[in-house]
Amino acid sequence: MDLVGKITSKQAKIGVIGLGYVGLPLVIEFSFTKEIEDRLLAPLPSTWVAAEKVVFAAGRALIAGLVMFPIGYLVLGSIPFHAAGLPLLIVAMVLGALAGGAMGLVLGTVVTPQRINIMFAIVLTPLIFTGCSQYPWPSLSKLPWFQVLTLLNPLTYLSEGARGAMIPDGPHMTTWVVPLALLLALGGFGYLGMRGFRKRAID
Repeated sequence: MDLVGKITSKQAKIGVIGLGYVGLPLVIEFSFTKEIEDRLLAPLPSTWVAAEKVVFAAGRALIAGLVMFPIGYLVLGSIPFHAAGLPLLIVAMVLGALAGGAMGLVLGTVVTPQRINIMFAIVLTPLIFTGCSQYPWPSLSKLPWFQVLTLLNPLTYLSEGARGAMIPDGPHMTTWVVPLALLLALGGFGYLGMRGFRKRAID
């Protein structure tokens, strides 16, 4: 893997980090510790509690992603950077982290504690493998079925957004697709997660 691939793969995992920061703790809070009940007694809508979890997890994921830039520079010697691509990089990282948090909210409200480890293994491995973090999306043109499959993974758009921002002359997905797809993922998973959270909160 080249230098850009290494940096891009680290940034693409922001979504996975956001997912993990919401999903696993939420399963534990709903099932074992019951900590969530204290927060649900607060004088505000339960959906705000869910939104707080997503935003807080996204913030932690963004910090983890930002830390990778200086580490990447120290380990690899240089980092490709184009000032013109900075807005796209910021948008992709923020929306990717929020979408990952929303995905974690869905998992945290759907999966039972007994199956959480299995579910994370089943979900995280395919997410990383089909997220285009190790390879540019256009390079999959020789495997059209797999190229289409990767489009269902929100991490693909985070990876391609980071790749397009850092190496605009290299192969990458059309940049305007990135924020649109991540917004759709955030909206879809956010809706499902909020609905599941309200249902668990009532139970």
